[in-house]
Amino acid sequence: EHFRPEFINRVDDIVVFHALGQEQVRAIANIQIETLRKRLSSQDIKLDIGSDALDLVGQAGFDPVYGARPLRRSIQDLIENPLAEMLLSGSFVAGDVVIVHVKDGQLNFIKASEH
Repeated sequence: EHFRPEFINRVDDIVVFHALGQEQVRAIANIQIETLRKRLSSQDIKLDIGSDALDLVGQAGFDPVYGARPLRRSIQDLIENPLAEMLLSGSFVAGDVVIVHVKDGQLNFIKASEH
């Protein structure tokens, strides 16, 4: 937010960054998902995301060239948008705990009582 993209690109060319591992991508995803958790908590909804779901989102949002930069969009496409539709349709309401896990290679959203 503070530096122009041209400057950032020059730094990327000069500084050697080591490739991110699965643990680092999972940690970055968890940090970014924390914002979503806070927004949901204001509606009295808790979000529980399994490590398998974090790994799937991390794989979808990781690019060898750009690192974890596409991760934010991956979280939005795979978690936020489907969850928003479910909230609008009344699938989840205040007091619910939403569990996100992987089923048949895709993210699955269920209430804690259905687990």
